[in-house]
Amino acid sequence: MTTYTLKLDPIIKLTEDQFYQLCQENPDMKLERNHKGELVIMPPTGGGTGKRNFEIATDFGIWNRQSQLGICFDSSTCFKLPNGGDRSPDVAWVKKERWDALTPEKQEKFPPIAPDFVLELMSPSDILKDVQNKMQEYMDAGVKLGWLLDRKTHRVEIYRQGRGVEVLENPTQLSGEDVLPGFILNLQVVWE
Repeated sequence: MTTYTLKLDPIIKLTEDQFYQLCQENPDMKLERNHKGELVIMPPTGGGTGKRNFEIATDFGIWNRQSQLGICFDSSTCFKLPNGGDRSPDVAWVKKERWDALTPEKQEKFPPIAPDFVLELMSPSDILKDVQNKMQEYMDAGVKLGWLLDRKTHRVEIYRQGRGVEVLENPTQLSGEDVLPGFILNLQVVWE
């Protein structure tokens, strides 16, 4: 399956509310907008990716319940990023005090906030350059730490604010560093 990008400008410029309504009227489609306002239509994941996404999200959820430092989000959550994109990372995390600063109305729709952490797990149909561009878009929006996991090559790209991308070949675990204190992701669930 292929991801499609529709260039809407200059034909139409969807407002925040119109994009939200478009997503609500088409719940079977996964829609995002990049920072240029282009509509991105993504296929659903297959079983292999879905299984791994669930295992990763479970690890984050357990750590977050114990630490109570923030709020975890799954891949169906779309964030309205400060740079204009509307993106749904596979896993996202926001510090509790930043989340609590949003009104209940802003929390309910597409939260207008850049997560502190994002994770993208590549699906077999993903194009590496497209996902790398998405990761850079997250960093440009203010995300502090991001992980791009390529299960096919067992490669991890670590994105940090103000630093170059670090590439790891076949790591066994990842540390949440100071963004996710005490969190360790065992990559066996991704690589198996």
